[in-house]
Amino acid sequence: MTTAATAATAATTARTATTATVATAEDTAPRSPGEQAPGPAPARSRSVPTWVWALPPVAVLALAFLYPLALVVQQSVTPDDGGGVSLEPYADVFASEVFRSALTTTVWLAVGSTAGCLVLGFVLALVIAFVPFPGGKAVARFVDVFLSFPSFLITLALLFVYGSVGMANGLWTDVTGAAEGPFHFLTTPWGVLLAEITYFTPFVMRPLLAAFSQLDTSQLEVASSLGAGPVRIIRQVILPEALPALAAGGSLVLVMCLNEFGIVLFTGAKGVTTLPMLVYSKAILESDYPAACVVAVVNIAISVGLYSLYRVVSRRAGA
Repeated sequence: MTTAATAATAATTARTATTATVATAEDTAPRSPGEQAPGPAPARSRSVPTWVWALPPVAVLALAFLYPLALVVQQSVTPDDGGGVSLEPYADVFASEVFRSALTTTVWLAVGSTAGCLVLGFVLALVIAFVPFPGGKAVARFVDVFLSFPSFLITLALLFVYGSVGMANGLWTDVTGAAEGPFHFLTTPWGVLLAEITYFTPFVMRPLLAAFSQLDTSQLEVASSLGAGPVRIIRQVILPEALPALAAGGSLVLVMCLNEFGIVLFTGAKGVTTLPMLVYSKAILESDYPAACVVAVVNIAISVGLYSLYRVVSRRAGA
C-alpha cells in the first residue's frame, strides 16, 4: 500500500514538472512576426500631475503681489503727459538732488542700524544664553514677543522718554529750572538710528539664541579647562558657530531698514528723507505718481539685490 502511494505521488510530481517546463518553453520560444505577446495588465489611471497643485498658490501670489508690482513698473515708465513708454521719469528722478540725498540717507541709516543691531544683539544674546541670572528664560521669551510689536510703538516709547516734552527733558527742567531740556536728538538722523537699533535688535537675537542653544557646551568646558579666557572662547569657539545666524539676522535687518517707513515718520525727523519717505512725499503730497513709482522700483531693486547677494554668499559659505 505504501509503495502504491509513493508511486502515485511521484507520478503527480512528474506531471507538474512537465507542465511547468512546457509553459516556460512556450513563454521563451520565439514568436512569428504576426504573433503578439500577451500584453501587460491594464495600468491604473494616472494621478493628477504635481505641477497642478502649484497653480492655486501661484495664482494667488500673482494676483496679490506680482500684478500690483507690474502696475508700479508700468507707471514708472509712463509719463503723466502721455506719449507711451518712456524712461523720462527715471531720468528726471535720478537727476534730482532730493533722490540722491534720500538714497544716501537710506543706505547709511540701514548700514549703521544693521551694524549696531549686530553688535548689541550679539552681546545681549551672549548674556542671555551663557550668563545665568534670575528671569533669564522670561527675557528670552520677551524677545519673541517683542518681534510682534509694531515699529511705531517703539518710536512712541522713545518719544515719551527723550522727546521735547518727554520724561528726560521734564526731569532736566525740574532740576535745573531751564526753559527746555537738552535732549532733541530724536528729530535728527541719530534719533532715527537709535530707534531702528532698538526695534530691530531682537531680529538678530532670535537666530543667535537658537544657534547658541545648539552649541555643544563641552567645547566651552574644554576650552576653559585649557586656560582660555572668556574673550578667547567667544572669538574662537562661539563666534564661528554664530556666524550663520549673524548673517541671517543681519541680512534681514538690513533689508527691513532699507524699507522702514513708520520709524522715520513717527520720530518727526523733518530733515531725514529716506526712499520710503520720498515715495510717500511724491505720491501723497505732490501727486507725482510716475516719480513715486520710480523711487519704489529703485527701492525694490536694492532690497532684492542685497537679498540675492546674501543668498550667494551664504551658499558659498555653507550657511
